Amino acid sequence: MDRYSFLNAVHPSYIAELYDKYLQYPDSVEPSWRAFFQGFDFGIENDSLEALGIEKNGDIPEGYFKEFQVIKLIDAYRSRGHLFTKTNPVRERRKYTPKLDIENFGLSKDDLQTSFKAGEILGIGESTLEEILKHLNKIYCDSIGIEYMYIRKPEEIQWIQDKLNINENQPKFSAEKKKHILKKLNEAVAFESFLHTKYVGQKRFSLEGGESLIPGLDALIESAAEKGVEEFVMGMAHRGRLSTLTNIFGKSAKDIFSEFDGKDYEQVIFDGDVKYHLGWTSKRKTDSGKEINLNIAPNPSHLETVGAVVQGIARAKQDDHHLEHPEKVLPIVVHGDAAIAGQGIVYEIVQMAQLDGYKTQGTIHIVVNNQVGFTTNYLAGRSSTYCTDVAKVTLSPVLHVNADDVEAVVHAMLFALEFRMHFKHDVFIDLLGYRKYGHNEGDEPKFTQPQLYKAISKHENPRDLYSEKLIKEGVIDKEYTKKLEKEYKNKLEENLEDSRKEEKTEISAIMQEEWEGFTYAEEDKMMEDVDTTFDLDKMTEIAEVITKLPEDKKFLRKVTKLIKARNKMYFEDNKLDWAMGELLAYGTLLAEGHDVRITGQDVERGTFSHRHAVIKAEENEEEVVLLNELSEEQAHFYIYNSLLSEYAVVGFDYGYAMASPITLCIWEAQFGDFSNGAQIMIDQYISAAEDKWKLQNGLVLLLPHGYEGQGAEHSSARMERYLQLCAKDNMFVADCTTPANFYHLLRRQIKVDYRKPLIVFTPKSLLRHSKVVSTKEELANGTFQMVIDDADAKASKVKTLVFVTGKFYYDLLEVKEEEKRDDVALVRVEQLFPLPTDQMKKLMKKYKNAKDVVWAQEEPKNMGAYSHILMHFEEARNFRVCSRKMYAAPASGSSVRSKQRHQKVIESVFDTNEK
Repeated sequence: MDRYSFLNAVHPSYIAELYDKYLQYPDSVEPSWRAFFQGFDFGIENDSLEALGIEKNGDIPEGYFKEFQVIKLIDAYRSRGHLFTKTNPVRERRKYTPKLDIENFGLSKDDLQTSFKAGEILGIGESTLEEILKHLNKIYCDSIGIEYMYIRKPEEIQWIQDKLNINENQPKFSAEKKKHILKKLNEAVAFESFLHTKYVGQKRFSLEGGESLIPGLDALIESAAEKGVEEFVMGMAHRGRLSTLTNIFGKSAKDIFSEFDGKDYEQVIFDGDVKYHLGWTSKRKTDSGKEINLNIAPNPSHLETVGAVVQGIARAKQDDHHLEHPEKVLPIVVHGDAAIAGQGIVYEIVQMAQLDGYKTQGTIHIVVNNQVGFTTNYLAGRSSTYCTDVAKVTLSPVLHVNADDVEAVVHAMLFALEFRMHFKHDVFIDLLGYRKYGHNEGDEPKFTQPQLYKAISKHENPRDLYSEKLIKEGVIDKEYTKKLEKEYKNKLEENLEDSRKEEKTEISAIMQEEWEGFTYAEEDKMMEDVDTTFDLDKMTEIAEVITKLPEDKKFLRKVTKLIKARNKMYFEDNKLDWAMGELLAYGTLLAEGHDVRITGQDVERGTFSHRHAVIKAEENEEEVVLLNELSEEQAHFYIYNSLLSEYAVVGFDYGYAMASPITLCIWEAQFGDFSNGAQIMIDQYISAAEDKWKLQNGLVLLLPHGYEGQGAEHSSARMERYLQLCAKDNMFVADCTTPANFYHLLRRQIKVDYRKPLIVFTPKSLLRHSKVVSTKEELANGTFQMVIDDADAKASKVKTLVFVTGKFYYDLLEVKEEEKRDDVALVRVEQLFPLPTDQMKKLMKKYKNAKDVVWAQEEPKNMGAYSHILMHFEEARNFRVCSRKMYAAPASGSSVRSKQRHQKVIESVFDTNEK
């Protein structure tokens, strides 16, 4: 009996469907069918069906061979069709082999009129090969190329294929919709040409060559509002930003013209920034009357940095206002092709997309692809085929679209939106256009791309191309577009005239609705005492909750012992350690209605195993977060171990703090030394954003710092770098020595009516130091002390006054007590910026008999706080400096050498002959 006769009993369309499924997900097919298809594929690929005992058109029913080959052809279009699209408007695409010629699939021209059941898997029913090819080319090889076959979820692939089959992936818009698209496209083109005429040679990073972004964004926002999206958070670099601000966000062209005219600012306390870096928030009413909130985050020239900030803003809005339906906040990030391929932070952000602490229900990524980065050709800008290949990290679909085909752009945007809303997953759109001028409008691109720019100079803009198309379709007449352009340019002229009547321009802060009730603070306000007290009885109630484990769960013996010790330190000994002070700061803020968010590497337990804010049950690893068990009315305590990233995570949490000023938002470095991985965020946002963008932010950075002989990368948070960035009133910097002072510092961050970033150099060895304790009364009734005097010193006896900060105080205290040096006073400077100079001067007067005044630090002389003290405290010029010598590396790798150096500094403090 013919061993393949069973095929005769099976309907050909079922086998076609099964084979198609096998090609996409082999493991989902029943084993015997899978074995049959594997054997068939092996035989075809090696031209050895006979070796498997199969005679072509003999054993297997006639026609099946061809059906399988057609299915393989369909699979190839799905997998590789994007390589053969018409997506490049100005130059030939790179050549790829093998091509999709039917001969490569065992088919020939003789088969073109043959009908194949395989058409049914495309949703077009049994069709001739010619019809199948037309269908496949329209879907996969026209103005839109789509990559998605690497996705591992069958439901996502099926959804995409079903969508692609509708209208053969071709746009189908009404005449009215086409006119609206043309209107927005005209605004994009006319806006740029107006600026080019009025501000000749000025940098504006024009959108020319990618103007279809504007109608695309417009359609995306309008449609998203219909699907329930209420807030949009957008990040984009320079190119096209001004057009987006005025034509999508509704920023007055008058304000943009004021920025072009280079006027001074209304606000004296802000320095401002260039026009294409500024942020904006607006309320917009959609065409259907829905109120939506639009935010575009300010961005520095570090192009992809803003992407992390956008994610943080979106997550904060989701947590604060849309906890039940977080998809109502939609992040949109507009990239450049060179930046998305070249900047490592993009990978970090993409890796966040599905993580509990960072997910935002899917981001729509849009690449304005100029095919060049500054002067670098794309072939020198990446090794990957596409600039968007990072999308494959999260198995996100990518649509490559010809930017000259505006209807295809709008169609792709709507496709991307539906995918995001349905699957809460990222999706990427690669908008392939060109850049009409150089990197900026004063640049000469022909120096490096003469052939490309020769083609661009002859190329019609997308509006005129679309206008011609609509005239041919009979949708508009020849005068229609001219009228649109004239009306829009007249409006711009009016704005320009109004703008030139004003002498100054004003910086508008973004997300003003989140910041109602907050004021700006200058240095004098930052130095005021703040009431950070908390009712002791209520604190005791919090302590009861966070020092008792659930009795119905089993925990590790060490954890049980630790929590019991916390109970004892509060209720019996009244000696609270660092962790207890920290946890009570969070607990009291939660009780007062403030959310607390902490992220970073290993923050749940704490790098040094001190925090244990999240406790795991031993048997099933169920998480217990005692700070979320305080009461039904309390706020949320969010704590997440981060991915191994500093740059993107700090950016994310900065964005979160920007959008949620009532939340205590903290990022903790695993070691303070590692914060240099986030240096761009620190330089561009944390230290400068208020000055540049009128942007307050209360993000707290906890940076473990201290010399314990752990080498050059585990000793110093490089406090000198943060202190060098301090100016006027831009942030707080502190180095606390007691749990109570740390407690009040954290509470002060929320209790004031303004927000400043806070940098805290936190301890490592002090976390369990017997002297680093505070009483519950010091927490409940105390306040933050910027300077802590030596309580044991008698002023009349003191001959050496030592100013010191942080952990080094306890090293000096040990020697002072051992040697009974009552001639030495150790004064702790707990706040390094703004520096409490008045208090320091008062103490110098108090210890007027001390002719030897010392600045002592464990860091090398060219590091630590010395240069900062010297700069901000005039009296410091006469200080005796006790520190390590100047070194290039922060610390020695040898623990023995490190200890020797440390001891030498301590000895120098107490050796008055050093002076």
